[in-house]
Amino acid sequence: MSPGFDFSVDGNAMQVAVLADTHIKTSGRDLPRSAYDQIRRSDAIIHAGDLVNDIILERLAQCAPVYAVMGNNDHGVALPLHLELEFKGTNVAVVHDSGPRHGRRNRMRHLFPKARIVVYGHSHIPDCSDEEDLLLFNPGSPTDKRRQPDHTMGILRFNDGRFEAEIVIL
Repeated sequence: MSPGFDFSVDGNAMQVAVLADTHIKTSGRDLPRSAYDQIRRSDAIIHAGDLVNDIILERLAQCAPVYAVMGNNDHGVALPLHLELEFKGTNVAVVHDSGPRHGRRNRMRHLFPKARIVVYGHSHIPDCSDEEDLLLFNPGSPTDKRRQPDHTMGILRFNDGRFEAEIVIL
């Protein structure tokens, strides 16, 4: 998806790495190196839940500011159920479980009426669908692809109320 301008030449642009469903249970597990390559080039990080514990939060916080929500497997991790953020003039909501695919766009529009982008996780299925002035963005999982062909994460780039979104295969 491209809003029609080149973010790479504009010093005011902001890149946000987007993760979900990392399920890092022990300090011996980590994200793939290719995920950290994307994260280190980012100005901020969104994690849409199912971290499982705070190990990954600590690692991510060493790279950039982290905005994370609680997933259904995040027992004992003190995180909000949802967030509403603003990056370079674009409103972004973050939630772990957006419910069934049928009716998702309407549910998210109702829950987050100011949002231009809703980041969600839970399904481990990458989604980058922009319809009716609402981008639904699920980065998939960098560590637990389940039935998906690839491990994935997302990148959002913002500038002056415009954005582009990308699912990155790791």
